Amino acid sequence: MKILVLGGSRFLGRTFVEEALSQNHEVTIFNRGFQNAGLKDVEIITGNRFGNLKELKNRNWDTVLDTSGFIPYTVQNSTEFLKDQVKHYIFISSISVYKDWVPENLDENYPVLEMTLDEANELSKDAKGPIYDHYGHFKALCERIAEKNMPGRVLNIRAGQLMGPNDYTDRVPYWLNRIARGGKVLVPGKSNRRVQVIDNKDLSVWMLQMMASHSTGTFNATGPNYRLTMKEFLDACINVTGSDAELVWADEKFLLDQGVEPWTEMPLWVPEDSPLSPELEQPWRGAFSINIDKAVQSGLSFRPIEKSLVEIYEWEKNRQLSEDEWKSGMRSEREKELLQLWGSKR
Repeated sequence: MKILVLGGSRFLGRTFVEEALSQNHEVTIFNRGFQNAGLKDVEIITGNRFGNLKELKNRNWDTVLDTSGFIPYTVQNSTEFLKDQVKHYIFISSISVYKDWVPENLDENYPVLEMTLDEANELSKDAKGPIYDHYGHFKALCERIAEKNMPGRVLNIRAGQLMGPNDYTDRVPYWLNRIARGGKVLVPGKSNRRVQVIDNKDLSVWMLQMMASHSTGTFNATGPNYRLTMKEFLDACINVTGSDAELVWADEKFLLDQGVEPWTEMPLWVPEDSPLSPELEQPWRGAFSINIDKAVQSGLSFRPIEKSLVEIYEWEKNRQLSEDEWKSGMRSEREKELLQLWGSKR
């Protein structure tokens, strides 16, 4: 296939490009050119989707993978511009489009957040503003825009927490790095609490299958296809790193009382028994039980979690970040204080 990737150099996009090239597809990437180092055997078109897409004019591809679409007017521009130049369009969306994660096992028919294009354009006028506060609304609107401009030719993939090398979110890398340091490790909630993550490579293999068949529609895509608990995830981190880490499970009320921030300060944790924020009435118990039956039935499969973690750990060992450079996770002094406080209460 001839594939155009919008983005393609950072995280999921880079893994997808590598997988597509390994299968002998012809890949073109369109991006600003800031993070293309190391990419080989790929055509690079430098441009900015926030501006003019003229660099893509008079070109044809079998399919497009839009990994970078988030601001609605950019997806409006790209789908309008490319609708007569491509047969198929894959938009990487997010499970954040859902109005909440209250129920367990929610599927693709669960209500999504609503916003108009005029509202989104107003909110995204200032690129330096708090645009990520509207992430779910923007992604949901992008899905609708793509389908409107290319009816019957769009595959919307509502991805969960991605993992793999080049992970700039630091959520999974935080746990590998922290476990590798050993000692007592503060861990949130119940040990049998379910978590969901999906390897970029598994997602990429599946997307290439869906491209080949020009599959359309909307699919939740996270994983794995069995119940993975937080303890099993962290035990796998211990095995991969060869660590002597001792997991210390602190209940979520204690953590919330101490002002620990779910998801950012404690990655892969959304409280099960308490609302995520004061304005919410119910806990989001469905955060890590998203229904992926539709994707699995269409061919999405999963490598062993340990294999994914080995690849991330090998990449992570070469980064040498200071604590201030981590985008997610708890600082060591804060963790030490909380471990002492939790120990004194038991």
